[in-house]
Amino acid sequence: MMKAKKKTLKNGLRVVTVPMKDNPTVTVLVLVGTGSDYESKDINGISHFLEHMCFKGTTKRPTAQSISYELDALGSQYNAFTDHEMTGYYAKADAKKFKQIFDVVSDVYLNSTFPETEIEKEKGVIIEEINMYEDMPQRHVQELFDKALYGDQPAGWGIAGPKENITKMNRDDFVKYKNAHYVAGSTVIVVAGNITTEQVDAEVKKYFGDVSTGVKGKKKKTVDKQNQPNALLKYKETDQTHFVLGVRTFDMFDVRNPILSVLSSILGIGMSSRLFIKLREEMGVAYYVRSHNDASLDRGVFQISAGVNNARTKEVITEILKECTKLKTELVSDIELKKVKSFLSGNMKMSLEATDDIANYYGTQELLRGEMKTIDEKIKAIEKVTAADIKKMAQKIFVDKNLTLAMIGPDKDAKSFIDLLKF
Repeated sequence: MMKAKKKTLKNGLRVVTVPMKDNPTVTVLVLVGTGSDYESKDINGISHFLEHMCFKGTTKRPTAQSISYELDALGSQYNAFTDHEMTGYYAKADAKKFKQIFDVVSDVYLNSTFPETEIEKEKGVIIEEINMYEDMPQRHVQELFDKALYGDQPAGWGIAGPKENITKMNRDDFVKYKNAHYVAGSTVIVVAGNITTEQVDAEVKKYFGDVSTGVKGKKKKTVDKQNQPNALLKYKETDQTHFVLGVRTFDMFDVRNPILSVLSSILGIGMSSRLFIKLREEMGVAYYVRSHNDASLDRGVFQISAGVNNARTKEVITEILKECTKLKTELVSDIELKKVKSFLSGNMKMSLEATDDIANYYGTQELLRGEMKTIDEKIKAIEKVTAADIKKMAQKIFVDKNLTLAMIGPDKDAKSFIDLLKF
């Protein structure tokens, strides 16, 4: 099993190296612990906009084209991403090109210039990105679900922010936000692939030795409470109703999360899961249905999402709740439990075949949790889960007052759906 090696520099910057001798590629990933959870309402969307702007020119590579041309010429795959709690920049290429891609990724992260003309152009790009996702109900309903769960606080706001914020942002906003959050103590550099720790250390020293120590940016703790079932509907003339149905769970540090992974697999991961068989094979009402537990720094939610026949939405929600209730009253059989554990462990291993996935796996853990578990350690925790653990967990989380529903489709009557939300 490949082992991650961690080193912390004097300025607080963390470096994670995952040497993989037989892999032909290398991935360089720089993660910073900031995202939309760290924003105030007037600048909601700035973490995501800033991520876009980092590719628009640096002191060494003055234009967006000079950055993309160089990365393309190296035969690399590259991108960046922003979520509620982190932002990342990465490039993956032939391991022989390690020094070149490290140079470009570090330049993008450290030396972006935020040209005014590019900011104005990129406003249009981001507004079109927001429009695109609003036209994709399967994706947009997730944002609606966060809003239904958390309301008017960072956890309930969209990562891209509202359009009116985007149009107002200026260069000073980016400089100020970057200086406040892109500091050594909030940054993790991850390199995975056919390299040595000595090679990585040399490049890190060259580019990151003088990174600002600064004070790590703080975020307000999420208010995570609910007293009764809740539904948020968005009317849209669609051929299919998309919804997310969920209950609150625990943050990412909770030792019960492996139980939720197993419970999720039983209900809605894979084509032999209970909800897939019920909704697709038996009822013929959905193409996709899936469940997962999403654990963050200060909150968690177990959610089930599906796109279903408009005329049968209430029937489907009722059936999903019945399947959840069964887990509260009946023990999962040994055969099903064994199948699910095997499915989970096999998929975990397959998800870590590529250097970019491995960099993401270890980097995210180090950035958010401050510790890195191997896949084998995670599989051991899954193996320990019993049928009694699952029943007890179902009884804890599947309670009426915990239920939240977000939906996009032709229905308008939220109350009639709230009335359905009971186990």
